[in-house]
Amino acid sequence: MPDIPFGFALPGAQPPDPNDPQQMQQFMAQLQQLLASPGTGPVNWDLARQVAVSQLSPAGDPAVNPFDRNAVDEALRLADLWLEPTSALPSGIHTSVAWNRNEWIFNTLPVWKKLCDPVAGRMVAAMGDLVPPEARAQLGPMQSMVATLGGALFGGQLGQALGSLASEVLSAGDIGLPLGPAGTAALVPANINEYGKGLELPLDEVRLYVALREAAHQRLFQHVPWLRGHVLTAVEMYAAGITVNREAIEEAMGRVDPTNPESMQAIVLEGIFTPEDTPAQKASLARLETALALVEGWVCHVVDSAAGERLPNVVKLGEAFRRRRAAGGPAEQTFAALVGLELRPRRLREAATLWAALTEHRGISGRDALWGHPDLLPSAEDFADPDGYARSQLDLGNLDDLL
Repeated sequence: MPDIPFGFALPGAQPPDPNDPQQMQQFMAQLQQLLASPGTGPVNWDLARQVAVSQLSPAGDPAVNPFDRNAVDEALRLADLWLEPTSALPSGIHTSVAWNRNEWIFNTLPVWKKLCDPVAGRMVAAMGDLVPPEARAQLGPMQSMVATLGGALFGGQLGQALGSLASEVLSAGDIGLPLGPAGTAALVPANINEYGKGLELPLDEVRLYVALREAAHQRLFQHVPWLRGHVLTAVEMYAAGITVNREAIEEAMGRVDPTNPESMQAIVLEGIFTPEDTPAQKASLARLETALALVEGWVCHVVDSAAGERLPNVVKLGEAFRRRRAAGGPAEQTFAALVGLELRPRRLREAATLWAALTEHRGISGRDALWGHPDLLPSAEDFADPDGYARSQLDLGNLDDLL
């Protein structure tokens, strides 16, 4: 895995001019506020959100107008109707909403906290370990400033990554993780409009295809009770095996000049995270990649089945979205920067083929009964022979008992 840059800047601020007393005074006031409000965990989440919102400024964050809100409601309603005959799982949508980019940031922060705090905690602890034991007693309360600075560094980088992601993500479930509130189907109209322009396809078709994907994700995560925890735990288990490169932190901190605030803003920590090349870590990564592929493969299959005879450009849309997910895009960059993890379903096409084979041989109910328990799901090895796996004898029991 390549070294990952880890930079930080105060929210919305340009480097202050040392010769401008007013700019320096403003910067020092920001810095003082930052150190006085460390937050309650290893990440300064208030700072993260401020930085994320400030990242939206160049692209803008248009408010959702009534037309877009109605269009989203209608698209999600129609998507749920189309999915009925292609899925044994009922609708998972309790609330349909249209978010602007800032609302996406706010509403997904709780899950980001759960995923990122463990890794951030190890980085902050490593920064504290750089202080020699004999000097810690002399520092006294100053020792806590090291942790505060670490939380600010991680929060700043997190904010930059989330701000970038918020400018491109299309829905709450766009990257395959249950980031939004349970039962809330959310689309981001401004980003869907931009994405549609790039595809050169009718906006209503693009919006409806995104709505189908969002509605399919909601069916899975709402009606497969163990799935949300399974996916998030897989991410956490992989992150638990990532270590912090103390030499990289020490080198970067050695470049900080306490008398020069610009050096604080220019901190770049390179190669912080090092994945452990152990059997346990490889197994964690394999479990995560398989889980992501199965979720995305199922979504792609049921969505294309639902839209096959209804959307004129369904083939183009399906291929565009598969390429987008398989390549990782902004989601991969975000997680690579935050926890050293490239988050993408590498075996998406194989998983979609497997779900299609299961539909052919076992029908929709038999296919979806596999979501009844994690032990029933296909393994990575089963991807190699979809037809063989679909024909294999499994005691699926009754769908109503399993789901």
